[in-house]
Amino acid sequence: MSYVCAKDALRSIESRRRNKKDLPAFQSFLKEVCPKAFTLPIIHVAGTNGKGSTVNYLRSQLQALGYRVGTLTSPALYVHYDRIRINDAWMKEDVFLRLVNRYDTRWQALDLAMFDIDVHLAMEWFVEEQVDFVILETGLGGRLDATNIFQPKICAITNIGHDHMQLLGNTLEEIAREKGGIIKQGVPLVTSEKRPSCLEVFKEICREKHAPFYECHAENVHTNRQGMICFESEEGDFITLSTMAGYQAENAALAYRIISLLCPAANKAVRLQAIQNSKWAGRFEIVSKQPLVIIDGAHNREGIEALCTTLQDLSIDTILFSVLKDKEGERMIECLRKVCNQLILCPFQQERLADLSALAKKYQLPLAQDLSSILQQRMAVDQRIVICGSLYFVSEAVKLFQ
Repeated sequence: MSYVCAKDALRSIESRRRNKKDLPAFQSFLKEVCPKAFTLPIIHVAGTNGKGSTVNYLRSQLQALGYRVGTLTSPALYVHYDRIRINDAWMKEDVFLRLVNRYDTRWQALDLAMFDIDVHLAMEWFVEEQVDFVILETGLGGRLDATNIFQPKICAITNIGHDHMQLLGNTLEEIAREKGGIIKQGVPLVTSEKRPSCLEVFKEICREKHAPFYECHAENVHTNRQGMICFESEEGDFITLSTMAGYQAENAALAYRIISLLCPAANKAVRLQAIQNSKWAGRFEIVSKQPLVIIDGAHNREGIEALCTTLQDLSIDTILFSVLKDKEGERMIECLRKVCNQLILCPFQQERLADLSALAKKYQLPLAQDLSSILQQRMAVDQRIVICGSLYFVSEAVKLFQ
């Protein structure tokens, strides 16, 4: 079938959203149709939280150094193919439609899942555009992820948390082993994880794979007079971020260490300025100043806890929150209600949405009708508002402020 409208093509691709895992078949297909994809220098990033931010800090440095950088992240914030970017400019609609029409028959014959298709679209375009580096964020887990068919130059794992436990394992160590599945023979791993039990899992895999192992953490994290986060890298360099979100220090430190290993002769001043200038939509993003409205993609227990650490000193009036049913909604609510005057649950169109009515009743919280109307209402009376929860919910919020 040949599509004339990108919306029709998107509808078809998004209908294939599922956790189908047949990496050998996908790898064989990609080697046949796009063999040059396997020659591109790749940085592979896994982890529970902070993957997208880490990818963005990596991209910012490499781009500032003069490289053309292809990135694949998820989920989308504006339109499906905004997750596929070169130098932070996402794939154009005509490119997307051209590639879909070229390969859709093959995709259907192979019964490829949506994320497999995204990986293929990204690599086709990166090869066409002759990028210098590719940064791939895993979609789910690591070991069985569609991004795990390549031999990267370096691997990174941001952290391990309680997410997708029904698929990845019931303990943090089991989840760590799934994420650690991205570690390749002889390829360095850099991680900002701190739990000894998870680190031991990574070290064990690295020993088996003869892969160099590096831990990386932000040192002396503090806030400057402008309210921005500052810290010291393990190399002794002082780094300033353009965000108030303390949790971003670990992501930026990880990205800085990776480029130090990958490009040891690169200009540090250029890299430091690139990190300072770097911004990532939907991650502690200030979308309005009067009143202050912050959108944050915290969508699981650890993400919400990190967000609350930053919010506890900001005197937040209202938090608008939504959560999917496979997340730890009750734990997240208990954390959020401590850092605001009012927590409001807000529904949105998503088949995996939690039972917000039941949560509202249990915790005696107000339940909004929809995001647009409650946001308009709260912006008329509040000084500081935060919108957080599911990344799909955050995407809806981002679109309202476009």
